[in-house]
Amino acid sequence: MAAARSRRPPLPTLARRWFAVLVVILIAYAYYHPLRSWLETQHELSDRKAEVARLAAQKRALLERVQASATTDSLTREARRLGYIRPGEHLFIVKGIQAWKKAHNTLDNR
Repeated sequence: MAAARSRRPPLPTLARRWFAVLVVILIAYAYYHPLRSWLETQHELSDRKAEVARLAAQKRALLERVQASATTDSLTREARRLGYIRPGEHLFIVKGIQAWKKAHNTLDNR
């Protein structure tokens, strides 16, 4: 029994060791929450940066479309697509174009 007692450190030394372990655990716990919050914030920031880049690209594309649609040629094409004609022009409506194309494609394939 004397050998077992001599291997064991004195009670104040054990108390100091456990106190040091407890202090280390408390410090680690104190750093855990801010560190986790910082990592989550960094992840959210990278998500927002990606979203901003995507929206900036979308804005550039829309601005290009606006600039392209403001030309006289594009306005004329769009007006004609909607069925508008210029004063003095006659409107002709041609029907059966698909049937005509189909008939001519079968004749060409022979």
